[in-house]
Amino acid sequence: MDNQLLHIQNRTCRIYGTASAEYLLLQMADEHDLTGMEREVEAIHRQTTQPFLLAAVQVENWNDDLSPWPAPPVWGKQGFGGRAEDTLAWLEQAVPGIRQQYSIKEDCKVILGGYSLAGLFALWAATQTNALYGTAAASPSVWLPGWPEYEAAHPIQAQRVYLSLGDREEHTKNQTMAAVGDNIRALHSVLTRRGAACTLEWNAGGHFKDADLRTARAFAWTMESGK
Repeated sequence: MDNQLLHIQNRTCRIYGTASAEYLLLQMADEHDLTGMEREVEAIHRQTTQPFLLAAVQVENWNDDLSPWPAPPVWGKQGFGGRAEDTLAWLEQAVPGIRQQYSIKEDCKVILGGYSLAGLFALWAATQTNALYGTAAASPSVWLPGWPEYEAAHPIQAQRVYLSLGDREEHTKNQTMAAVGDNIRALHSVLTRRGAACTLEWNAGGHFKDADLRTARAFAWTMESGK
């Protein structure tokens, strides 16, 4: 059923994978992500035999809809609107309909993942709810000011957490974004001490290299780590 369209309220989802699957994968995606979605799904299939259904949810206002709180611009002129709470509320309302539409059991394992700010959104969502089995955060924007302090006060509740970063991402002249390396190392250390199943993988290159393949690896690990 690859690349079926499902309209839920004011958002469009692209559906890939298998009905009645054990894993429901959710990914917030922009236009760039969606152009690479078929390659991503193929890569997930190569790395796991677990049956899954992936719902890629199109995001119109990336900086606003996926940021958990307002923040000033770190490049260009566009800041962050802090509307992640509204996005998560929509997602929580949408999931039962997706499960019903594709015969997914109510006790399925739900994994929320994504790339860049969508990866941060997945991590943040796991601080708000215990309904997520895992988070698949590829190159997440953990440089966002206030994130380490927030997570310390509101711990991630998911059982399995995948983290990754490109090995050139922290080597930037932008002081805010340069914190991404130290912040992701610290998060991995904290999650490991808490006893979560967590990994931190380093990819060659900067932030914009092979986003689809990195996200595929994130989802595949999160499913396979539970075997």
